[in-house]
Amino acid sequence: QVQLVESGGGLVQAGGSLRLSCAASGSIFGFNRMGWYRQAPGKQRELVATVTNGGNTNYADSVKGRFTISRHNPKNTVYLQMNSLEPEDTAVYYCNLLIGLNNLWGQGTQVTVSS
Repeated sequence: QVQLVESGGGLVQAGGSLRLSCAASGSIFGFNRMGWYRQAPGKQRELVATVTNGGNTNYADSVKGRFTISRHNPKNTVYLQMNSLEPEDTAVYYCNLLIGLNNLWGQGTQVTVSS
């Protein structure tokens, strides 16, 4: 059973940076997509960014130019570098792994951006 373990959340001032990491335990074979979603209080969970094991990326318009997603396939790890953070980025960030019919989620990590 693959599990996702996230790290790197915290409190930062507006304009600052944070880096999130998510490691998938176990072996992953074949096409898959890892990514980050976020959920702010009172709002639905939304896509932030995804990256396939082939390196194709997808970003929400709200984070383009500020966030960068990357992954290290041998370690089954995905990263989210977040720069120029805004108070609107405050949310719980969830790691996601889509492989075959399995859609797995991490436990979430809080990111709070103060103005």
